[in-house]
Amino acid sequence: MKNFIRVFRYGDGIKSKAPAYIIFTILGVIFSAFNLALLIPFLDILFDKVEAYSTLKAPENVYSVQYAIYYFKSVFIQIIEKDGKPAALIFVCSMIAASVFLTNLFRYLANIISARMRTDIIRNMRVHLFNSVSALHLGFFTNERKGDLISRLTNDIQEIESTVLSSLKTLFKEPLTVVVYFIVLFLISFKLTLFTIIILPLMGGILAEIIKRLKKQARLSQQSIGRVVNIFDELLSGMRVVKAFNAQPVMQQKMLKEANHYRSLGFSMAVKRELASPLSEFLGVGIVITILYYGTILILNKESTMEPSAFISYLAFFSQIISPSKLFSQGITNLQKGMAASERIFEITNTTSQIISKPNAVKIPQFEKEIEFRNVSFSYDKEVILKNINVVIPRGKMIALVGASGAGKSTLADLIPRFYDPTEGQLLIDGHDLRDCDLHSMRSHMGIVTQESILFNDTVFENIAFGKPGSTMEEVIQAAKIANAHEFIESMEEGYNTFIGERGGRLSGGQRQRLSIARAVLKDPAILILDEATSALDSESERLVQDALSKLMKNRTSIVIAHRLSTIQHADEILVMDSGQVIERGNHESLVNQNGIYKKLSSMQQVFVDAK
Repeated sequence: MKNFIRVFRYGDGIKSKAPAYIIFTILGVIFSAFNLALLIPFLDILFDKVEAYSTLKAPENVYSVQYAIYYFKSVFIQIIEKDGKPAALIFVCSMIAASVFLTNLFRYLANIISARMRTDIIRNMRVHLFNSVSALHLGFFTNERKGDLISRLTNDIQEIESTVLSSLKTLFKEPLTVVVYFIVLFLISFKLTLFTIIILPLMGGILAEIIKRLKKQARLSQQSIGRVVNIFDELLSGMRVVKAFNAQPVMQQKMLKEANHYRSLGFSMAVKRELASPLSEFLGVGIVITILYYGTILILNKESTMEPSAFISYLAFFSQIISPSKLFSQGITNLQKGMAASERIFEITNTTSQIISKPNAVKIPQFEKEIEFRNVSFSYDKEVILKNINVVIPRGKMIALVGASGAGKSTLADLIPRFYDPTEGQLLIDGHDLRDCDLHSMRSHMGIVTQESILFNDTVFENIAFGKPGSTMEEVIQAAKIANAHEFIESMEEGYNTFIGERGGRLSGGQRQRLSIARAVLKDPAILILDEATSALDSESERLVQDALSKLMKNRTSIVIAHRLSTIQHADEILVMDSGQVIERGNHESLVNQNGIYKKLSSMQQVFVDAK
């Protein structure tokens, strides 16, 4: 119930819309009941019982339901006495037509308001979930499958729309219909209705057990579809590898296994869900038969003053209760899937990022002095990645990180834009601990170019201007020229307005990397992080990219991670890392003279170059 209420808090102005929805729904139900109530005078004419209307006495309370009935019957008998029964029938039929029109008018208005609330809630929930995911720290995504997150944003949100929000009408209107109809039934026959209420819980108890078993399976089903999406995402992302290794059968088997699991859960849920409707209908018909028998006995034994017309109308009213009761039971069973989906969504929105700005965080208007690692250590899931790092990076200097894969180079670089926080020690910028700095102002001074170019399915212009919204075409072109990207962009069909496909798939590796550099150039960051930006390129592309990087690094503080030592020989300081520690440091010449790991790495790469 808590999650159900929480879903509706996403509605814009729901407090202003809900009263109108409630009023229109109530009016629709009242006029719907009035339609059936008009059957009584209609049947009284048929059974020639209208004379009894003339003996009625006016109730003392003019605002009571009894007085309204008295007034209607008085008008009815006057029409019969003045114009005859055919005129009275025309009057009743006109009243029924007007009542049906008003019933459907109010139902339509209620549905329009409901649709507006539903679409507002779904939009706001989807945007909130997206914003929550984008705000989470990077460490969160190492433990989560991308496909499962995508499933929450798509399938789970869709499930809420089709079950929780669609159940709004069912869970409000149908119980209201039952209540209003029961009020009418009590007015017709108190004794018979009391008997009805006693036997109704039988149906509710049986359905409650079915509903209870649905909820657990609903959650398992949502998790399963998340895994299905994840497998499909892996196939699309790794299509080249899948085909190269003839691994289609492996992926197909994984999908078949998960699809079978989802099918099993879905079928089990369908069995229980579909059982609820026929079972409720069967039980409802059984109750009607029981009432028919009991009511007839009451009339035959003179234990009830009901006229035959009233008894027939009573049965008509009760038969109308079966449908909303069945819809209500269906709404409750469907709601379990929606509640399971909402739990999965709220798991994400309830997750708080471990990397946030403090309330009174220090803003960094500009980078002036240095970045300092002071006794910094970092562990992830009890695995030590960095140990006691002490490094000072002065403003305007180029610092290179080298070492074997897994030495901790990328992790050290990731601490600078505060993708992670040190588990021990301090990382300072201009003397301020990064944990005390405003994230936005601190990151505004940084630019990153990684080995894998991160581009978006948009135009060349939008990809370059990504880090600096509002950029002009002239600024973007200038950045592209510095990044050696202008020529190939101009040769494209639509130039800077060309769509580059998902992840820049329409471009070569070198072209993608130069667009990434152009993006960094346009941002004009004071601190530049280059994470093996040229390691995946061919010689020609590497030459163009390296030239672009050289232009980019001028007069900037640069942290460069490189496997190719030839690209960092002019660094002001080179840090050689191994097992999370800095084991050698100095410039290229001093490290070569030390005859340590750097000299060994340099010699091995020289041998490789000579062999080529």
